Amino acid sequence: MIEDDLRAAFDRHEPLTPPTGPLRAAIDRLAARRRQRRRRWQAGGTALAMFGVLGLGVPLFTPERAGSPPVADLLGASSRPVATGAVTVLLLGIDSRKSAPPLADSVLLLHLPADRSRPYLISLPRDLRVPIPGRDTDKLNASFLLGAGHEPTDLAKGYELTRQTVAELTGVRIETGVVLTYSALRSLTNEVGGVPVCLPEQVRSVHTRRVFPAACQRLDGAAAVDLLRQRRGLSEGSQDRDRNARIYAAGLVRSASEQGVLTNPVRLGKLLSAVRPDLAVSPGEATMLDLLRLVPSLRSLDPVGLSLPVSEPTGPSYYLEADPKLAPELLTALREDRLGDWVARYPTLVDGAR
Repeated sequence: MIEDDLRAAFDRHEPLTPPTGPLRAAIDRLAARRRQRRRRWQAGGTALAMFGVLGLGVPLFTPERAGSPPVADLLGASSRPVATGAVTVLLLGIDSRKSAPPLADSVLLLHLPADRSRPYLISLPRDLRVPIPGRDTDKLNASFLLGAGHEPTDLAKGYELTRQTVAELTGVRIETGVVLTYSALRSLTNEVGGVPVCLPEQVRSVHTRRVFPAACQRLDGAAAVDLLRQRRGLSEGSQDRDRNARIYAAGLVRSASEQGVLTNPVRLGKLLSAVRPDLAVSPGEATMLDLLRLVPSLRSLDPVGLSLPVSEPTGPSYYLEADPKLAPELLTALREDRLGDWVARYPTLVDGAR
């Protein structure tokens, strides 16, 4: 009897029930938006990690506190508004072997223009003669050592003195920075199944005697580290090493995409966990999280590679001097966010980072 009464009550009230179609459509739209946001965050997180290796290794993510943060903290929410203007990030590559002083082997600026067309990478030669704040004039790579010290080494202080040096040299506001090491590079390369590179000239390792032919090849982690350490024997020395690093990084982005890392949260989490032990602090107004939020707005992730033009080396110490005409023009274009115009004017000085 009770069951019959319940059925009768449902029958009487069924015409009053609102249609479920609009509600289901609203739920589907909300779910789709959330899936889209997750995909953008996943792609953005890995893409910026890929940009980090354009220097010399794997990015040491730079949150607002010291230590090794959980992976979730790197991809969490932020209450700060997304930057709308041009953003410039300092990328430093160091060799973290205990037997060697922590010189900045590679110094690059990652510039995201206000129009978010595509990223630009500008190499600053390590042997460039520069004034170091509070110190004498020296090679650019010495600024990291002078700040970081040796035994123990403070990466944050090394970064900060280098940041001040680069800011004074370029006149550009640096939002934040990334310190890069070889050890994490090895893990990241293996995590994506190796990285394809096409080298324009043969490279012979002075460390392992391995020969990298002037051809396309796939590198595992150990080979990638070996290649990116090489500058002796190259026709342009450290400048050729910067070029090879950009070639490697472009291959890393492609390999990560082919492996599905950019859209798979499990793979992304595993990749970030692989480099987590090497995280470091970079004092800056923006955090890595703020930069991650910018990546999905880029129309292209294929970077334009540039190098600060220099004159021929002089003297027994082989200092490099900035080209008196081209270098100021490039730095002016950087400060005024007109790198696209500079590239169009000097196409032969552009390295497509492939």
